[in-house]
Order: sequence, then C-alpha cells, then structure tokens
Amino acid sequence: MLSLAFTMLLAAASPGSSSESTVCGQVPPAEGSQLPSTVTAVRLAGDWISVINMADDATYVRFVKDRGPVLLDGPERWLELRDNLRGLQLCGVKSADAGGVQLWSYDPSWDSYGIMYLKPGATPADKIEFVFLGGTEEVPPGAARPAKLPLPVLIKAVEARAASRTAKDQFSGAILLAQKGHVLLQEAYGLADRENRKPNTLDTQFRFGSMGKMFTAVAVMQLVQSGKIDLEAPIGRYLADYPNQDVATKVSVANLLTHTGGTGDIFGPQFDAHKASLRSTKDYVDLYGARALDFAPGSRVSYSNYGFILLGRIVEAVSGLNYDAYIRRNIFEPAGMGSTGNQPESAVLSHRAVSYMGSGTRLKRADETLPLNGTAAGGGYSTVGDFNRFVNGLTSHRLLRSDTLQKLIDGGIRMKDGQFARFDFGGSMAGTGRYIGHGGGAPGMSGSLHHFLKRGVTVIVLANRDPGAAESIALFAAHRLPAD
Repeated sequence: MLSLAFTMLLAAASPGSSSESTVCGQVPPAEGSQLPSTVTAVRLAGDWISVINMADDATYVRFVKDRGPVLLDGPERWLELRDNLRGLQLCGVKSADAGGVQLWSYDPSWDSYGIMYLKPGATPADKIEFVFLGGTEEVPPGAARPAKLPLPVLIKAVEARAASRTAKDQFSGAILLAQKGHVLLQEAYGLADRENRKPNTLDTQFRFGSMGKMFTAVAVMQLVQSGKIDLEAPIGRYLADYPNQDVATKVSVANLLTHTGGTGDIFGPQFDAHKASLRSTKDYVDLYGARALDFAPGSRVSYSNYGFILLGRIVEAVSGLNYDAYIRRNIFEPAGMGSTGNQPESAVLSHRAVSYMGSGTRLKRADETLPLNGTAAGGGYSTVGDFNRFVNGLTSHRLLRSDTLQKLIDGGIRMKDGQFARFDFGGSMAGTGRYIGHGGGAPGMSGSLHHFLKRGVTVIVLANRDPGAAESIALFAAHRLPAD
C-alpha cells in the first residue's frame, strides 16, 4: 500500500520527468508500520511538492492553508520555503512509522540528496507537520553518484552550469578552480548592483557568512603553535573576567572549535533587540556571557556562532590586538589577501556587491538583514582570488607550520558517547575525499570553499544571492572531481 502511495507521489511531483530513474535509483518499499496516517503523509508530501514546483503563489498558499503541511509562521515564510524547495524531487520512502516519515529527495539545484522528515497527524484527517529537510552523503538504493570527469571536461561542465543558472537568474557571483596553486578557471557572472547594472568581476567583494570561521580557527592555531593557547584549557584561563564561571571552568578551547561547548547561538530576540550595538567581541560577551550552558560540554555537537566569537575574544586576550587587527596582520597580509576584511556595512567599498534575497518577483535587497560588520564567527567580505591566496598560504605553510595545520585538519575531541567531533575546518565528501574549507550563507549571500587534500584541487564559489546560489556550482564541481 505504501509503495503504491509513493508511485502516486512521484507522478504528482514530477510529471513527465525522465531523470527520476537516474538520480533516484530503485527505492524499495518502506519496512515497518504502514499505518493510514503514514500513507496519508506520503501522499500529501507528493501533492505539496507538485504545488511547490508548478502552482502560482496564491494557489500554493491556499494549498498549505487548506491541506498542509503544518509550517512555521505565515504565508511570507511559506513562500520563502517554497523558493528554497522549488525543483525538489522526491525519490522514495526511507522509513515510515507512527512516529515519523523520512523521504529520500534530490535537489538538482544543490546537486545533492536529502532526507525530508515529516510527522504524521494523530489521524489520517489531521495535517502532517514538515519537520525539516536535511542534506545527506547517502544515496538512495540503486542510485549512482555523478560520473567523475577529467579536469578539462569538468571545467567546461562548470562553465556551462554557471552560464545556465545565470541565464535563469539563479546565480550571480564568481568562481575559481585551481590545482596545486595553478588557477584553472576564474570567472564572474551576473550583477553586483542590479539597480545600476554593475556587473560582478573578479575584484568584486562578496559577503561570505560563516566562511570567516576559517580565519578564526587559523588564528587560534597560530597561538597554539606559539605556546600561548592550550586547546585543552578552559576558556576562563584566557577570559578571567568571563561572567559565567560555570562556562569559564567547564568549556575548553577545543570545545569551541568543535561546537561541543554548549555555548548557544547569537541569533534570536536578544540579537534583534541589540543588533545596533553589537560591534565587537566584547559587546557579544557583555550580552550573552551570563547565560547558562545549553548542555554539558562534550556531550553533543550543536553549531555555535557564539562559540567562535568567544574564540575571537580569546585571540584578543592572548595577542593584545583586537580581532580584526590580528587576522589582518597575521593572516591577510602574509597571504596577500588585500581585498578581505570585516569593515562595517556603513563603510563605502566600491567593489563590495549588493546582497539580494528572494527570487523572481520577490527579489529584493537584503540590507536590513546584514550584520553591522564581520565578526570572529563570520560575516565579512572577500574575493575568490583572496580565498585562493588563503588556501595557498595554508598549503605553503606561511600561515601555519605543517604539523600545526595537520593538527587542525585531524584534531578534535572524543565526546562522552565515544564519537569523535572534528575541529570545524573541513570534512570528507563521499567519492571525492577529505577537504579543508567551509561554507557560509545568510539572506543575500552564499559561499563555499573546498580544498581537496590528495589532489590539491580547490573549488571556490561566492555569490550575492541566498544560500544555494554558490553551493549549486561548488557541489556540482566537487561531486564530479576525479577520485583521489
């Protein structure tokens, strides 16, 4: 019964599509409970994706109001979610029982698979709840990963993808591919300023969101290298006046680098109320420093922008320089990164792109959402060329000794459940291998850097559009790189 429901779902979600068998494989029927509520959830998910992909805005909003799924907030946020999910294909049921339904999905924009989590209603008549859609390195049973391409062929394919997405107004930014310091491709697309028809160039400075965490991690490791910071030490050793002594004595520097400190995030009502006064790491500590831990340090991973701001504050305390001065003197200048910085939005920078959020008729400037300035957690600006210089500065060991860089790549902490949490400085991509790098995104900005260690290939994409714009190019390239 459930497999039949999903056949109906696919027919509704992507009529006439010939790509499903290629990307979706052969997903077997779900095992376990096939309760009426789970069948209803699967069917409604198919109808919802069909409306996302084909209906006009008014029809979509009416569908959500009348049938569901249950979504946060109101119609404006529903439409933003629709923009993010447009084009999504549902591939099959991963699991389904009375507690929830997991559906395989494929997003051609991100060139990636995901798992959609739904919560069925108490009865078949109740609306289902959309919990979230998360990316995964897994692929559905029988699905094949993209074919690997020789570098010259890959470059042509990336150029074609960028040109196609630009023509559809889905990408605006810059791309750089390099191997072992040799630039293979660098090109800019779209507009830096739509009102004045100013094109993006290779000199355009794009906001990069959380990609700035890489600079903070390197700064910390430079001070570890010089014996001024001990990764295992509690942060109170360096921040003696930290307001909450429970945090100061229980959270280590390594906890912050792995997002296992329980220090929480910065965004929410407090941030919104005090945004105009948050200009320095001290300002953030003054606002958030007294609050309690979210969980015992080392017990789990929870992404913490505030944790990286604390790392920036430690860099200041140990070095005697403010954060921006430290990274400029010890990272940007040695690497030759003359177009990278954290200057406030009020500063006039002739090459800084305007950020645009939304799409289609809802596309608008993202000025009101931008932070006052970049921080140790990210939010600054750079060029694709400068990020390539950063990679070259790392791999040539101008920024870190080889043993220290390796410690940053391999290091982390063993959590209480036995799992190993790595420092936030890269990862591993199935079929392509280990990399150093980071992504970043917020309304009107997206960016991605991957430097694959064995092949020495670097993929950098920056965009002045919402998250997904840069990743649509970066992941397409990374997934097709020749295997290590």
